[in-house]
This record gives sequence, C-alpha cells and structure tokens, in this order.
Amino acid sequence: MTDPVSRTILLFDIERFSDRDDIEQNYLRRMLYDIADRTLTAAGIEESRRVRADRGDAVMELIDANASVAALLRALLTETPVQLHGVNRMASSSAQIRLRAVLATGYVAIDERDGWVGSDLNHACRLLDGDVLRAALRERTGDLALCVSEDVHRGIVRHGHPGIVPEEFRPVTVAGKNGPMKAWLHGTVPGAGTAASAYGDAAAGRAEAAHGGVTSAAGGAARGGADGGSPEGTDGGPSGDPASGTAGGAVFHFHGGAPSFGGGLAGRDLHGVSGGHVSGDVVLGGTGDGRPADLRSPRPVDTDDPADGGALR
Repeated sequence: MTDPVSRTILLFDIERFSDRDDIEQNYLRRMLYDIADRTLTAAGIEESRRVRADRGDAVMELIDANASVAALLRALLTETPVQLHGVNRMASSSAQIRLRAVLATGYVAIDERDGWVGSDLNHACRLLDGDVLRAALRERTGDLALCVSEDVHRGIVRHGHPGIVPEEFRPVTVAGKNGPMKAWLHGTVPGAGTAASAYGDAAAGRAEAAHGGVTSAAGGAARGGADGGSPEGTDGGPSGDPASGTAGGAVFHFHGGAPSFGGGLAGRDLHGVSGGHVSGDVVLGGTGDGRPADLRSPRPVDTDDPADGGALR
C-alpha cells in the first residue's frame, strides 16, 4: 500500500438508480461519466491529475492536491447544474438524472489492488450517503444537492472567493458510525422551509405585540372592517380579547392595553394606536341618523372627556 497522500475528494451519486431497469442504468452511468468529466474540465483539472473509481451508481474522484479546490467548487456550483439541465431536457421521465455530490479533502492511500483507504475518504462517503443530503435532493426542484466538508468550508468557502457565496452554505450535522459529523450544505436545509415560516409567523407576532397589537391599516391588520368580517365582541360583551366593546357604533378591541378599531372613520390618515389613547384625526360613530360625523372640523378624541364617552382607558 502506498503512503497516504493529500487529495481532493469528489463524489457523485445518482438518485433512485436501483429503481431503473438495466437499459436505463447503463444510460445514466454514461451520463454521469460525461457530467463528471465536463465539470472537472471546466475546473481546469486534466485527466493526468485525477484517479477515478467506479461504484456503479456513483463515481469517486481523487484529485491532485495542487489542483484548485476553489475552481472545482465553482464548477460544481455552475457547470454541473448546466450539464444536468442539458441532459434532462432531452431525456424521458424514466431517464432523468439527479445527483448528490460531496467535495472534501484528506489523506488517502491506494493499495496493491487499487483499493482506496483512508478515514477522510470514509468520512466523505458517509456525508454522501447521509440522510441530510438525500432529503435535500428530494425537496429541491433542481437536480443537484451539494455538501462540502468542514475542512473545505474552513479553507475555501468562508473566505468568499469569486463565484463562491459563503451565505449560501448552511451548517448541518450528519450521523455517522463514529458519531455526528459536521458539514456544510449548499442551499436550503431539509425542512427549513416550514421552520422558516413558523419563525416568520412568530417574529411577526412579536413585532405586532411590540407595536401595541396593531399593525398598519394598509397591511390589513386592523381587524374587523378591514377584511369585511365582523370581529368578536361587537356587542360589547366578553370575547377572547382582554377587553372589547363599542363606542358610537365603532368596534374596538384592546390587545395588551392598546386598542385597534374596526368600522371607525378617519378624517385623514389613521395613525398608530399606543398607550391607551388615539392620536390623529379619528372619529368614532356617526350623527345618530346613519350619516358619518362632520369631518370638516375634525378634532382629536379626548379620552378623559365624558363627551367622548370616556371609553378609551
């Protein structure tokens, strides 16, 4: 066995390979070889600087450590998706090819039977077969899911070399036989769409609470007349809100001490509500005969004036 030598490790694996018949598998293998060759050529890596091992539905490339890892990563991010798209747009549905890919570095030895030996290679293979990368490809509309090792991220990705955007890589943990392994996934982490949505909803709720439970009327958060529905508590009785009732025919609700209004009329702009009082030209109710109150001489509502109902406390 040769001494371990520092290498760049590139792995490709075809999704759902075993689901195809022999003719389709033969076609997919040819396409995989072609895509790998074109990716490495685009990275400026000649055949003399790499060694390939065939694993049926996968190929493994050991690349000279002096070849540019940054150039190879750029090719994986740009050339590989282009090649996949070109193949799939001309292929039948049963011959579509989608790939998982791993880019790593480490020490690998080659034995007398041309077998490859090295814990760094084992690590890369486990990233390729991990549930995270498989799930990432299943959830995507694209045809490639790419993962890089912690060493590649530390040495290349995080520095933001041309064509490589560090923010596009997310940290992931992959279960391994010897414990969890850290890696970096290009693109969205599986399941992150739902989590992000939940986080966004929670953040919106916190923002609304910070503004007294009311967002701008333009955003549709003024519950009640804004969406044509009738809010709870329009009869002034108990509701799910801490307090609710009516003032001159206009509906109001208190959320955390600040009221929001449905059915009120605004002379000009409807300003924000905070601190238990209304600021701006807001008129509640009407003249008693179904007509709105006179808006020609609007005045602010005095929450301490009995004439204004003294209701906004």
